[in-house]
Amino acid sequence: MKKLILTVMIAFGGLMTASAQTPDVQPNPAADPKAPEIKFEKETHDFGSIPQGTPATYEFVFKNTGKSNLTITNASASCGCTTPDWTREPIKPGKTGVVKATYNAASPGGFTKSVTVVSNAKNSTVILYLKGDVKPAEIK
Repeated sequence: MKKLILTVMIAFGGLMTASAQTPDVQPNPAADPKAPEIKFEKETHDFGSIPQGTPATYEFVFKNTGKSNLTITNASASCGCTTPDWTREPIKPGKTGVVKATYNAASPGGFTKSVTVVSNAKNSTVILYLKGDVKPAEIK
């Protein structure tokens, strides 16, 4: 009898563990032919050489090439040295918006930083890159 109870408890525990691993099903915007699409003019910007202590800003321009309004829900930087800002209002089909990224060039040396843009588009996540080389400040 003890073996039966133990077997039932193990089986029940296994079922509970397996059901906890089932992912939540999220709607797929790619399945909607009327979903917005985000298309950036370019996804990587090279500042080249910039002086230490001088913030560098670039505006990534994008267009909504889909058939319904595009909304950027978040833009997050890969580190605290980069600050993103973006067009907050919905972008109508055929219209453009901007994701602005500012890099704080505090430390000398080469860098590659990313900004992850999340939207309601078919291609819901786009990663933008900033790169360059910070030249050390001259000591006076």
